[in-house]
Amino acid sequence: MTDRAAQFRALHVPGNPLLMPNPWDVGSARLLASLGFAALATTSSGFAMTLGRPDGSVSRDEAIGHAAALVAAVDVPVSADLENCFAADAEGVARTVEQAVGAGLAGCSIEDWSGTAIYHLAAALDRVRAAVQAADGRLVLTARAENHLHGVEDLADTIRRLQAYQEAGADVLYAPGLTALGDIRTVVRELDRPVNVLAMAATPPVAALAEVGVARISVGGAFSYVAAAAVADAARELLGEGSYGYTARARQGREAMGHAVS
Repeated sequence: MTDRAAQFRALHVPGNPLLMPNPWDVGSARLLASLGFAALATTSSGFAMTLGRPDGSVSRDEAIGHAAALVAAVDVPVSADLENCFAADAEGVARTVEQAVGAGLAGCSIEDWSGTAIYHLAAALDRVRAAVQAADGRLVLTARAENHLHGVEDLADTIRRLQAYQEAGADVLYAPGLTALGDIRTVVRELDRPVNVLAMAATPPVAALAEVGVARISVGGAFSYVAAAAVADAARELLGEGSYGYTARARQGREAMGHAVS
């Protein structure tokens, strides 16, 4: 295991969740690291936004190159959102994970969503096994059950999938879209690996998630969209009112970035 992977793995403590934000470029990665976050993860949607594209439109080479740039920019472990590992077959999954290792990442994720449908469990398992074998302990592999982001509100199936991914060797388990505390508690109870939760508007606060044993909380593309909203608000003020109230926030941002890049 690489030093960064070992460091990243050690940060996953059930009941004391790792708060892991998702930067979308080198500047935001340095900013978030400077604020004290112990690990970072890329965001597929946030990165796609920087390219003026929708989520799901980034290529494997682009995602790996982006991840490598973030790894080089900060001193904390970086994990990568690699969507469905940019491959329909297990062989392609393994190639993606090998490239993730080569990029110096501490971790990466694999989804059971093809881009158009949830994979049948047998196929999803083959993909997770291929990812685990390719990782070979050199990075922390997160296996994701995507049901609840795609209208499949079947907690029993989600748990069955996560248990299968656990048996296949995944290090961290993740069902993005779960927000009910009782459901999250059940998932944690039914698994023997660290559980990640996605912070959404309806997600219980950090203290409540800690109490039920969550080990990691990530934000997905939310911070990148917060930044986009701030720019849109400033632009509307200038266009609509002809005033410069946004400059107060600009000073705050300049100071924060000054600390991050000094």
